[in-house]
Amino acid sequence: MSPRELLLGSFQAALAAADPLMIVPQHLPKPPRGRTLVVGAGKAAAAMALAVEQNWPAETPLDGLVITRYQHGLLTNRITVIEAGHPVPDESGEKAAQEIFRRVKALTPDDLLLVLVSGGGSSLLSLPAEGISMSELKATTQELLRCGAPIQDMNTVRKHLSAIQGGKLAAACRAPVLALVISDVTGDDPTHIASGPCAPDPTTYEDALDILKRFEVKTPRSVIEHLTRGATGENPETPKPGSKIFKRVENRVIATAQQSLQAAAQFFIGHDIHPAILGDSVTGEAREVAKVYGALAREVKQHGLPWQPPVALISGGECSVTVRGNGRGGRCAEFLLSLAVDLNGSDGIHALACDTDGIDGSEDNAGAILTPDSLIRAEKKKLRADRLLENNDGYGFFSALGDLVVTGPTRTNVNDYRVILVV
Repeated sequence: MSPRELLLGSFQAALAAADPLMIVPQHLPKPPRGRTLVVGAGKAAAAMALAVEQNWPAETPLDGLVITRYQHGLLTNRITVIEAGHPVPDESGEKAAQEIFRRVKALTPDDLLLVLVSGGGSSLLSLPAEGISMSELKATTQELLRCGAPIQDMNTVRKHLSAIQGGKLAAACRAPVLALVISDVTGDDPTHIASGPCAPDPTTYEDALDILKRFEVKTPRSVIEHLTRGATGENPETPKPGSKIFKRVENRVIATAQQSLQAAAQFFIGHDIHPAILGDSVTGEAREVAKVYGALAREVKQHGLPWQPPVALISGGECSVTVRGNGRGGRCAEFLLSLAVDLNGSDGIHALACDTDGIDGSEDNAGAILTPDSLIRAEKKKLRADRLLENNDGYGFFSALGDLVVTGPTRTNVNDYRVILVV
């Protein structure tokens, strides 16, 4: 197989390991005495809902509503799928979240609430707290996306601007709750995935205010006033660890980045290439992380340390991008473009970086592929990689070379997948 085929094949193996249709059935509970209500939100919500339908007893009561990103829906019969805005929330998500909240409050102790949680749910399950409008929530989300804050910090703020996240969905339910969670965050803590609608929240209003200040996030006045009232005790805090609410709640993580990295590693082993998993929780500025990995790849190529080629350097996690320019491209394209500049055409080093949800940032590609001759081909097209990097235009660079990876919606999400192949 060519290096390109190996890179793409490993990505497909990583995706297969996170396929909801394969993973969800083994985690389904026994039906309760009453009825089962299925709710959820995230990029994998439609596929998870379909998996429930296909494996739930036909004679047992089942209905529900899940929210997924536009163009991520699937045809279902018993569970309604609503499409809404991501990464910026919209009125479609707000309306669906209101309906979910209404149905959850109507459950009895004999019923079961089955919650399907996956990455993207923070914006999709958008029910602003009292006193916060959808337009104000949108504005705050847009500024958080631009500032480069880690997803955990973003979600700390969003939990405290929400009427349904940060454990509040579980708190509104009288029935037992089982949340099946596909993790897209480092550490796989359910409190950070889709802003933890059924998980205890250890963060506070004061934390949210500190994050806005630290990253110099410009927000509407009503947002600061709401958070300030919470910090002074006028607004109730989110449910905390140890609360009796969670005695009837289980958050079960059923798919993680580590599982996908292991699947990719097995793919490379099957092709006589040594896999080196560098971690599933890599964070930091994408362009800076690329420099570290570039140094490691050169060490492998030039000195055979710490591994002899051929070797695949595999990693997962979620880097961030501080937007300074006006170009196009998500964190995967930014990582690869920075890696291209750092490697400067080093022979025998190929790379792929893709988001497992099929969308790098807000573009139409999952990511891209970098080859040893990428810079040479770019120069022939009068493209300067360093200038495009400063403009945050990784998409423009790899699009011009025909090296974007386009999968369409994968309907799963276990964070980014990166591999540097040294041959």
